Amino acid sequence: MTFDQKTEAFGRLLTIMDELRAGCPWDKKQTFQSLRNLTIEETYELVDELLEENLDGIKEEVGDVMLHLVFYAKIADEQKAWDIGDALNAVCDKLIHRHPHIYGDVKVEDEAEVKRNWEQLKLQEKGKKSLLGGVPKSLPALVKAYRMQQKTKQVGFEWETKEQVWAKVVEEIEEFQAAEKTKDFDQMEDEFGDILFSMVNYARFVGIDPETALARTNQKFKTRFEYIEANAGRPLTELTLEEMDILWNQAKKKSTQK
Repeated sequence: MTFDQKTEAFGRLLTIMDELRAGCPWDKKQTFQSLRNLTIEETYELVDELLEENLDGIKEEVGDVMLHLVFYAKIADEQKAWDIGDALNAVCDKLIHRHPHIYGDVKVEDEAEVKRNWEQLKLQEKGKKSLLGGVPKSLPALVKAYRMQQKTKQVGFEWETKEQVWAKVVEEIEEFQAAEKTKDFDQMEDEFGDILFSMVNYARFVGIDPETALARTNQKFKTRFEYIEANAGRPLTELTLEEMDILWNQAKKKSTQK
């Protein structure tokens, strides 16, 4: 599509949103809060397609998410707070301000320096006192741990070697094992959280996104368990663990042959 065609398509969506808001009983009654959980669901549907790298699916889900963003802008416009143009101009201004190496005379050496500058400019813009103030409270815990560690790295709060990071993982496992002997559930939960946090840190340190890694493992488990269900020949409750393990290994071998 040309630039004009893309602009026309976006304008078409805005027009349809106006029409739905004016004429559709369901669309009329929606609010920020009623749409919130639906937006979360649409975002996860987009993530599913991203994991599969399904370009047609990604296109569809990007459109669905875009619809929700336009919907929020329409509601805000009705409240005479701001409109879609204000939101778009705000993000454009933000991008220009946070890329002084593109739109100014700042020189950067690499991606790491770009990220450090971004975080410092973000703090200045919002007047936040904490580097972690911009991490959303409602992020899933695994993603939140990763983002907090990324941010604190920008100011030098970071291990020097991966061996140091792994030693911390081992230390946290040992502390959990000690807590387990006390049978103090609160302490066990606390120490187990420390294990997870340190594992996220190690993953980040060696260049692995832990959310992506766990998502892959979840999908792998799902595929192999569904193989067991499909090839059991009778209800799973009638199979022994050993019989299920044989089918599991068949599924594992099958997946490695692809």
